[in-house]
Amino acid sequence: MYLSPLKTRAIKSNKIIIGRTDKADFPKLNFENIDIKIDTGAYTSSIHCKDIEENDGVLCAIFLDESHPQFHGQKIEFNDYQITTVRSSNGMLDQRYEVQSNIRLFNRLFKISLTLNNREEMRFPVLLGRKFLSKKFIVDPELQDISFLQTNHED
Repeated sequence: MYLSPLKTRAIKSNKIIIGRTDKADFPKLNFENIDIKIDTGAYTSSIHCKDIEENDGVLCAIFLDESHPQFHGQKIEFNDYQITTVRSSNGMLDQRYEVQSNIRLFNRLFKISLTLNNREEMRFPVLLGRKFLSKKFIVDPELQDISFLQTNHED
């Protein structure tokens, strides 16, 4: 049985092979099968969010928007958050809120830091960057939806 160098490296390092796109669940945010893009060029992970308010040390946010099939309009509150500086793809520095959440991929639950950003012009509402991917995944850009297909179509 032949194993490609990528699969051999993944087996030796206990890393999971992930494709360039997939679908993931975000249990704390009440989302399932959200489209995600894997971006090794990005350091931070980001999720689409337009309505963000900070009042008395509590951050309230509504994720996605009405055009997204998973939009539920529910305000989610965060007591633990921070403001971080992110360099966007065009090189500009941007101040964003960063929250802690969780993500389910390959039937496993992982902790994840997400910056809140308006991604309505982007095809994918979630971007996973190197900070999350490191030490857990090896990216194969020829593959897509590996976690989603394994989770929902196991035979």
